[in-house]
Amino acid sequence: MQCRNGCGACCIAPSITSALPGMPHGKPAGVPCAQLLPDMRCAVFGKPERPAFCGGLQPSPDMCGANREAALLWLTQLDAATAPATH
Repeated sequence: MQCRNGCGACCIAPSITSALPGMPHGKPAGVPCAQLLPDMRCAVFGKPERPAFCGGLQPSPDMCGANREAALLWLTQLDAATAPATH
């Protein structure tokens, strides 16, 4: 499956705990990545500085859904469900 043009959901919805270019402390969920280009593509796609987390996200019918909004919702829910418990 190919990424949907103009989506960028995987660069916005999930939190990233590892350092990435322009965000040395990672990024919180719901915040656009510093590497997200205006056309919603990743500036470090395929480059060595791209975090392993990002490389592990592969487009799939479940994750991407029927549209960008569905992808944002699915990824937001997944991030919340897998977040470490805070006490």
